Amino acid sequence: MKSMLASLLVLAVALAAPAAEPPATLLKADGSLDVEKVVRHFENLYRSDTSVALMRLTVVRPRRERTLRMKSWTQGEDRALIQILDPPREKGTATLKVEKNLWNYLPRIRRTIRIPPSMMLSPWMGSDFTNDDLVRESSYSEDYDYELAGKSTEPEGWLVRFKAKPGVVGLWSRFDLVVSLDGQLPLVSNWYNRKGKLSRTLTWDLVRVLDKKHLPTRMTLVPVDRKEQGYKTTMVYEAIDFDVELPPGTFSLSRLERQH
Repeated sequence: MKSMLASLLVLAVALAAPAAEPPATLLKADGSLDVEKVVRHFENLYRSDTSVALMRLTVVRPRRERTLRMKSWTQGEDRALIQILDPPREKGTATLKVEKNLWNYLPRIRRTIRIPPSMMLSPWMGSDFTNDDLVRESSYSEDYDYELAGKSTEPEGWLVRFKAKPGVVGLWSRFDLVVSLDGQLPLVSNWYNRKGKLSRTLTWDLVRVLDKKHLPTRMTLVPVDRKEQGYKTTMVYEAIDFDVELPPGTFSLSRLERQH
């Protein structure tokens, strides 16, 4: 899923955010949602030609909690580098995506490990997000058929239903996405496994203006199919800058293994 996490930094973002650019309309002349435009908008919400960002990942478990601060660089859909900054014991751990290839660098053992396609749906850094979520290997528009299912009341907005295309390999048979009434913001999505059972829920909130874009800066993922309660992962964007100039070699194995 080219989803969710992909783009990330800026040196600082003031709490008094700059004025945002007027958003393009995502509604048809009759006031209904233009689902084609909304899907493209959703895929590109945190993406640009290039981006750099800072974010915070908090993994909550029934008897423990851990927080990682990360920095990320992206270029289009095919290149991404994500590095852990804190805590010190995990500093330097990094993930690199170049097209369909994925590597993890583990500084404790000074080793780079290539992640095979069979592990794309495995948890990333012990969180509820998968490797696929983090690097957005799959695509909403390419891997799913979608349709406008109508209005939603809880929360208020529009419901867009995505169904996996025949032959697409993955965990999910479908997901339901609720966007705001103007189509600009995702609000909640419910993900169903291959047996059609609700498996996880992702919510977006804390909307801020970052680099002239209105963005939900917090995403909370809750696996609802676990027997034990108390599991969730929260991703918070602390800062983000779009269309920045990246130095040559940013998305290379040598850069992956260096401290930034």
